[in-house]
Amino acid sequence: MNFRQSITNNIEKLVGTLKSEKELQEVLKRKFTKKEYKVFVAIESGETIESLQESMKDEKQRIEELYKNACKKLNQELFKKELIDLQF
Repeated sequence: MNFRQSITNNIEKLVGTLKSEKELQEVLKRKFTKKEYKVFVAIESGETIESLQESMKDEKQRIEELYKNACKKLNQELFKKELIDLQF
């Protein structure tokens, strides 16, 4: 999965350049809940909601809610600051 591409696609306004892939992954793991992280990575990797339902034993609505919450978090200013590389 390309974290830079996934984050760029889900952030409405991004000012600056994103950190490296490994650093982005660490920030997401730290800021998202375990389920939000799992759902975000799976959906951005192309997995279907139906296959997530089976593997996570959750309802479709709950999985969609987790993904939506993850995307909301990505657009919070404090969260965005952690994704940006401050070195010039």
